[in-house]
Amino acid sequence: MMPFWVTDSMLKKFKRAALQSLKTTGLSTLVHNSRWRRQRLLILAYHGISLHDEHNWNGSLFMSAETFRSRLQQLKESRCAVLPLDQAIERLYTGDLPDRAVAITFDDGTSDFSRKAFPLLKEFDLPATLYLTTFYSQYQRPVFDVMCSYLLWKGRDATLDLEKLTGHSSRIELADIDSREAALSQIHTFAREQKMSAEEKDKFAASLARSLGVNYDDLLEQRIMHNLTAAEVKQLARDGVDIQLHTHRHRTPKDRKLFLREIEDNRAIIKTMTGDKASHFCYPSGLYDPMFLPWLREAGVDSATTCELGFASRNSNRLLLPRFLDNESLSDIEFESWLTGVSLALPRRRLGVSIDAGGVA
Repeated sequence: MMPFWVTDSMLKKFKRAALQSLKTTGLSTLVHNSRWRRQRLLILAYHGISLHDEHNWNGSLFMSAETFRSRLQQLKESRCAVLPLDQAIERLYTGDLPDRAVAITFDDGTSDFSRKAFPLLKEFDLPATLYLTTFYSQYQRPVFDVMCSYLLWKGRDATLDLEKLTGHSSRIELADIDSREAALSQIHTFAREQKMSAEEKDKFAASLARSLGVNYDDLLEQRIMHNLTAAEVKQLARDGVDIQLHTHRHRTPKDRKLFLREIEDNRAIIKTMTGDKASHFCYPSGLYDPMFLPWLREAGVDSATTCELGFASRNSNRLLLPRFLDNESLSDIEFESWLTGVSLALPRRRLGVSIDAGGVA
């Protein structure tokens, strides 16, 4: 058992020092150029690139453009072979991966992808797959769940009187994350109990913003927490971005008919935008259940990615492919350790971060 005085900060410093030592001694390079690494695919996962301050709110969902640029530069300097996802998966299972194989994926399809992520990918001439959830592409308002969380953070100096919004007596100081999570939980419960429509959710979010002194109209103008429009998706596809499945409403019902409907609706809308039939899938929030696998096969899905941490190998289930969820707080040496594969030599803990960006309709 770890001594109680060993803090997360101390562990992180120790890890970075250990990784730097492995690099200095040349072990990282040996692993990077090894047969072991050649037989594995690193699938990088991202969500959004900040338009404003989103990475300060949630660094696991949003990354600054500066950090993302540095990641792409590291990929180049590390001589990684960045492949289109479908090609990477095909070559993984035929045993034909190039040295240091990587694929880049983005989840959800927030509007910042076209304005921030894609220009950088284009600058570095790197392919990427965008797993698109389509409801909020059609309904051009902020994604409710993440917008409410963001608003609570924006208004963190305030005291929230939920009685004015939900009718339930509750006053919450929003200064700390636990209090904001408690407020968000109450909001989610209220929305479910009221069976709110998308329009009602948007009105609630606007009321929440007013109660916190946050300018909602300004956020709408910036398209913060919005998904890409159909026109933007169409243009991205023309420019070579691979648009793939992420369900229509960012949910995976444990009912075969409803699950298949999510895939069918998602695929049909993507086809109207891109002209292509999407066949690769990403589990919303990374959550999956073994019962989904035969349903995905029935739906003609070729591969599915999770947020389980690791490298994909020929032994990986095609419908349970692991990825590495990059985040704003990761140092350059930690990111590099995943490119090389040496990170697997060190013990690690599960990251306590939220990966739910899509929301539900």
